[in-house]
Amino acid sequence: MCDYAVGLIASGYHRHREKAIHGVAMPRSYLELTLNPRDNELDYINATNFNCDIILNPDLSTFRILPWTEQTARVICDSFTVLGNPLMTSPRHIAKKQLSQLQDNGFSLQSAFTYEFCIYGITEIVNSKTISFPAATILNNHDQTFIQELIEGMYYAGANIESFSSSSGPGQMEITFHPVFGIDAADSAFTFRTGIKEVAKKYNYVASFFSESGFYNSGALSHSLWDLNGQKNVFSAGYGAEELSDIGKNWLSGLLAHTAAISCLMAPTTSCRKPYSKYSKESKETVNAKWAYNDNSCAFNVKCHSGKSTRIENKLSSATANPYLVLAATIAAGLDGIKRGLRYDDMFEEEYLTGDLKHSSIPLKLEDALVALEKDSCIKEALGETFIRYFVAMKHYELETEEMDSERNKCLGYFI
Repeated sequence: MCDYAVGLIASGYHRHREKAIHGVAMPRSYLELTLNPRDNELDYINATNFNCDIILNPDLSTFRILPWTEQTARVICDSFTVLGNPLMTSPRHIAKKQLSQLQDNGFSLQSAFTYEFCIYGITEIVNSKTISFPAATILNNHDQTFIQELIEGMYYAGANIESFSSSSGPGQMEITFHPVFGIDAADSAFTFRTGIKEVAKKYNYVASFFSESGFYNSGALSHSLWDLNGQKNVFSAGYGAEELSDIGKNWLSGLLAHTAAISCLMAPTTSCRKPYSKYSKESKETVNAKWAYNDNSCAFNVKCHSGKSTRIENKLSSATANPYLVLAATIAAGLDGIKRGLRYDDMFEEEYLTGDLKHSSIPLKLEDALVALEKDSCIKEALGETFIRYFVAMKHYELETEEMDSERNKCLGYFI
């Protein structure tokens, strides 16, 4: 009996070793949402060829034993074609490509996500279409066990939580991660967003990142630019200086210049775009993304509490956004600002052609934001035309079927 068990373990080891080296084959349609055949998206289907297999290649540095379940580990995979080329629609690949661009320009990025989300009690779901009151704020309630398992479990799963607190509404929570360099920031966010759903289920809760019924769940990205060795924060103008460095101003100007295009990546649903109107009441079609020093009400909040901690909080993002795309879009916009030497004080003095979106304008309608994305050659080139074509096609399809999705009440377990 023992010999048989050892034999199974040995056999399993060699089998898994092969998968670790050569990857795992999977139908492409499992990772890319397929469009409704009635939509006649034949050009798109032929262009991306999503009827074929792809290879999932595990990033073994992300291997973690999951402490909230038994005999289960997690590893994040990168997706490739069978010929070994990266899948151009993979958000993680796009983010890694932008981080590589930063490195080529002599920079590294330190960042951390902050998420708001709601915890619902299972018994409070009246039926498949209606949600009544969320659970009472957990930190003011009795369920410290859930909180403790969540925080400890996330640490061992690779998502190091800096703070965890109740937010503005009942059952609404806010989580912040420790800042890290590179792709780890998005990996931590991805781990948390999937892991909390599994931990919550053990305690008969549902964790939702969707914005609904008056709750707006934000997904801010706090970030700072450093030198290649991660020793100097190049956003900092010096200790005690309450302003950005020249490079920091260029970066912020890039974010403002590309706000319209990147907004649909950061707030990719109709409901999560509604809070944009709080930034301004200037027009019905667009609002201006504001920025300021140490002002939490702004879309871009520049924090200059001390030299090394100088950072920009990108608060355009909703909790429903894909963290890899938020990271990639932020880098693409900011790096363009540095390359072109943009300065926001000069940008607002320019004359604009009638009908063009001004710098820092946010379209309130998702449809208009998608148009801005398609017109933004810089962001399109940075993220790749294949991805942009796929993303825009899927968003248009979601808009067409939005009412049907609402009826199915997909929001509880769904995020992009």
